[in-house]
Amino acid sequence: MTATDGQRWVFGYGSLMWRPGFTYLERQPATLHGRRRAFCIYSVHHRGTPERRGLVLGLARGGSTRGAAFRIDEPDWVRTHAYLREREQPTETYVEARVAVRLADGRRVTALSFLSDVAHPQWAGALSLERQADLIAGARGLSGRNIDYLSDLVSHLRAEGVHDRSMEALLVMVEAREAALAHRAAAS
Repeated sequence: MTATDGQRWVFGYGSLMWRPGFTYLERQPATLHGRRRAFCIYSVHHRGTPERRGLVLGLARGGSTRGAAFRIDEPDWVRTHAYLREREQPTETYVEARVAVRLADGRRVTALSFLSDVAHPQWAGALSLERQADLIAGARGLSGRNIDYLSDLVSHLRAEGVHDRSMEALLVMVEAREAALAHRAAAS
């Protein structure tokens, strides 16, 4: 049975998990199959600039993603949807989609999510962890340092009981690069 009749859901896999920014009736751990969390989008706004790009998360094809689903009260939907478009689409790097997710309690729902647009110029594709670390280290945008976004992600995933080995390895690599950058800056 699909629990979608008269209900509005949003699926978050990154900062929406811990900082949704909207009112919701219910929050459930949820899994999306067929998409994986990846640093696959160049950030020229929130976590980088056009001159010094960073990386942000997207949902790339393959695998599965554990995240959070939020049930939105119908009277709040228009406002929530507008907020999400403004937040998630400053450079239109995502495709707005309805996705099927499975909630931790076993229900299946259809949720709004933002998938990576592989045709967008900011699509970075499948980068090695080393290249991701190079791009994230030292990058900063309107929302702050790129490493803080990655660190928050790993911390919040752990709090949700999700141990993403590649994200944790990436954080170690970025921390090492940030330390080297700080050392070089102090030496000059």
